[in-house]
Amino acid sequence: QVQLVESGGGLVQAGGSLRLSCAASGRTFSNYAMAWFRQAPGKEREFVAGITPSGGDAYYADSVKNRFTISRDNAKNTGYLQMSGLRPEDTAVYVCASSIFDRVTASAANYYWGQGTQVTVSS
Repeated sequence: QVQLVESGGGLVQAGGSLRLSCAASGRTFSNYAMAWFRQAPGKEREFVAGITPSGGDAYYADSVKNRFTISRDNAKNTGYLQMSGLRPEDTAVYVCASSIFDRVTASAANYYWGQGTQVTVSS
């Protein structure tokens, strides 16, 4: 059974930084792509960033490009999302996702999910 546990969320002022972590277990982490999605109140879950199994390629939503960086440490079965230049519109529950494939897709249908961690950015 795939388990994903996020940590690192919190309250930060606009312009600040946070680093989210996602500890994975239950299958061979390094065989699958992973991603971060987010969901704000009243909005649909949206793709934020994804990374290939080896970590060689990363993909970002336009809204976070050049501000967020996704990475992974396969030896530790852990993924990360480094967020900088945070804006109030980044406020959401951030959810770690492990793909059922070895490639990154933006469709929420193709992932196992963590419980999420709240990120709140004050203005």
